Amino acid sequence: MVAKRIIPCLDVKEGRTVKGINFVGLQDVGDPVELGAYYSACGADELVYLDISATREGRGTFTELVRKISGRINIPFTVGGGISSLDDASRLLDAGADKISINSSAIANPSLIDAIAGKYGNQFVVVAIDARRVDNGCGAGINSGDGASRWMATTHGGSKPTDKELFRWALEAQERGAGEILFTSMDHDGTRAGYPCKTFARLSEVISIPVIASGGAGSAADIADVLSRGRADAALAASIFHYGEIGIRELKEELLAQGIEVRL
Repeated sequence: MVAKRIIPCLDVKEGRTVKGINFVGLQDVGDPVELGAYYSACGADELVYLDISATREGRGTFTELVRKISGRINIPFTVGGGISSLDDASRLLDAGADKISINSSAIANPSLIDAIAGKYGNQFVVVAIDARRVDNGCGAGINSGDGASRWMATTHGGSKPTDKELFRWALEAQERGAGEILFTSMDHDGTRAGYPCKTFARLSEVISIPVIASGGAGSAADIADVLSRGRADAALAASIFHYGEIGIRELKEELLAQGIEVRL
């Protein structure tokens, strides 16, 4: 059995780790290099760094930050945010990132997935999908298991709807060369109210590449639920780790006690 992964997520703005709900009301929660090193020492399997800076200067700061992170931690880390071209991806991979994550840019230009995967390989490409549940009256997608609604991808932190239905878009991303899908429920992000496990389970049926669950972790029970009932391959969380509500080793021991395979 392949071990499930625990992945702390660090949103980075102008060189600092921040956290809010749906990217609103951001609070500074620490230095991203030191925080990443701490999580690595505590037993995190991977890290995800998302650059939410809005300026060109912020992007440059993030590239330098990636170099520092690469020199400090010894676990794989994915970086995302502001990657809109093959050159952007190359800049961050050359700086030491193990994978890159693309979201809005992939929706605007799906061939970007092909380009990055074609140059570096599928294992370097994570396609992130931020989706919201909407009324199903505007047409059916692949059945989500919830007849009253369907899930539609969004951009700009969940504020802008798109015409991409979650399951069809995830399948297209896989066919274009994505190695993993990072699905965030924008209805649950930052709320710590649990994950939409039925939707994650359906996504795992539709695609064959790993699914990373994001958006909603409030407890060890929530993470256990999405890794078992939701059939996710990995769980990504931020608040419960940043605010010290549960330790990574403590979480993994609890998951093992529930029969969920993880690496200690």
